[in-house]
Amino acid sequence: MLADLHNHSCLSPCGSLDLSPRVLVEQAAKKGIEILALTDHNTVANGSAFKKLCARYHIIPLFGMEATTREEVHVLCLFDTLEQALGWGEQVYALLPPIPNDPERLGDQVIVNEDDEIEGEVDVYLGSALDLGLDEIGPLVESAGGLVIPAHVDRPAFSMTSQLGFVSPGPWSALECVRLPPAVDTLGYPLITGSDAHYPEHVGRRSFDLPVSAEQCSEAKAHGRISLSVIRTALSKCPRS
Repeated sequence: MLADLHNHSCLSPCGSLDLSPRVLVEQAAKKGIEILALTDHNTVANGSAFKKLCARYHIIPLFGMEATTREEVHVLCLFDTLEQALGWGEQVYALLPPIPNDPERLGDQVIVNEDDEIEGEVDVYLGSALDLGLDEIGPLVESAGGLVIPAHVDRPAFSMTSQLGFVSPGPWSALECVRLPPAVDTLGYPLITGSDAHYPEHVGRRSFDLPVSAEQCSEAKAHGRISLSVIRTALSKCPRS
């Protein structure tokens, strides 16, 4: 199944206001993406609109965020239900430093519904690092029912290699790379790519084939959802170099 597990919306302060959940899902549908995640920075607040739109366009959603650890490493935290993701989002919000957002300097953080109508804004700046270390985030996400994938590990900013100098072992289901094969030691973890879309034209630029069985694919499409156990098994079959 064609998947893309790293995408932002107009809620991320560095994302375009043009990339609403509606535009994200519409563009993904045009690109043939079957499994799509919305991963705004440190928040899940646009998850409700995203869920409704995925149902409308027959795309299987995963819910979550791109969390920023204390070391300023970006990590994808993914869940198969919106309720679990929102519960994790409440924990994360409590770990954000209370820095007020300044839209003119830092970017807009807009919550919208499925019709692009503005329902509110997040007042605390979402681009900050959480009071949570890289060694802590994996177990916490797993206890909340999710899985963890360190983001763009071969990128020279906000990655394990840029912040630590190396890929650190942990309970990672996979590592996301900008390019395959990556020019870093990935310790034999399964490797995927992700679009990291911040603008409409970014959607689908680095989607990847998730090796799901035909039976699991049919079941997922019939029910409009896919379990994280299926995702984990499929990720374990992805290339490791």
